Amino acid sequence: MAVRDIPLFIDGKPVASRTDQWRDVVNPATQEVVARVPMCPADEVERAIESARQAFGEWRKTPLNKRMRIMMKLAALIREHTGELAALITEEHGKTLPDAEGEVGRGLEVVEHACSITSLQLGEVAENAASEVDVYTLHQPLGVGAGITAFNFPIMLPCFMFPLAIATGNTFVLKPSEQDPSSTMRLVELAHEAGVPPGVLNVVHGGPEVANQLADDTRIKALSFIGSSRVGALLYERAAKAGKRMQAMMGAKNHCVVMPDANRSQAINSLLGSAFGAAGQRCMANSVVVLVGEARAWLDELVEGARGMRAGSGTQREADLGPLVSPQAKARVEGLIAQGEREGATLELDGRGYQVEGYSEGNFVGPTLFSNVTAEMQIYREEIFG
Repeated sequence: MAVRDIPLFIDGKPVASRTDQWRDVVNPATQEVVARVPMCPADEVERAIESARQAFGEWRKTPLNKRMRIMMKLAALIREHTGELAALITEEHGKTLPDAEGEVGRGLEVVEHACSITSLQLGEVAENAASEVDVYTLHQPLGVGAGITAFNFPIMLPCFMFPLAIATGNTFVLKPSEQDPSSTMRLVELAHEAGVPPGVLNVVHGGPEVANQLADDTRIKALSFIGSSRVGALLYERAAKAGKRMQAMMGAKNHCVVMPDANRSQAINSLLGSAFGAAGQRCMANSVVVLVGEARAWLDELVEGARGMRAGSGTQREADLGPLVSPQAKARVEGLIAQGEREGATLELDGRGYQVEGYSEGNFVGPTLFSNVTAEMQIYREEIFG
């Protein structure tokens, strides 16, 4: 299979990068290189930012009903291309096709919300707020916004950012994850097919240097980031120094307390779905469960439920979870399992060494479950706060 080169998207069209630094995009179930993504030099990022800046003047004057119709067309195109977008997610991220299709649906919900922009943009008026004083509020666009998204939801996370940003009259520069960019690029193509004008939505690729450039550039008025706590804190500091608004969503981890009066089967099914969906690679992945009182007797059933879950290639619809995104992610998870054993937790179910027929090179870790984990254990602290 030919390896595709991922382009930039500037001035309303795909642009081939001139960089000499590329990163392989790998199918995590097979280790096959499916694409190459460029590590953009500063001048290409500069071009994308300037394109967004120049487009802002006209785009902010575009009537709300025209922006609304573009969002409606985009929503229709996402519905039409759900299967294609989900297949790209699965190929590069590894999550199962049903999970990927669900992700596209969750992104679509935000685009549908953006279709209400004619109502969302309404201001307010207070007559006679003081003696002979009327007060009114207006919602006005800021200018150029930018977004940096994580690998785990390559469609949903961009949908959290650019549709509402551009629907409200801003322009946007997006940097998707370099680990699985193809579905994001297809989404951007659909946005332009829906009628987004040139320069309103641009895409660059790269690592820390590109992220820092977006944070530092004063032409960008707002930056949204989703990723690790360490990187988010650094970007927040840089963005604040540049005088921009900064939204940093980072380091999330779920934990759950199960009370004895909970519905037993519903609670167990929900715990398993939360813990192992997307192979646990999401902020809603439940990594710690506290069973209270009589609910402690449910542990055996929880273990058996996890034991019955099947890992497989994301294209295998019967699989409950796919591979981890990279060999490094697999090594980290297996290292944490070993650490938990060393620290004295009880390993009820060990997912190391999991094999999927026909996918011997895949980054698979089977369902894993510890009991008797205490707050003093480093494994606990890493999983909750790491």
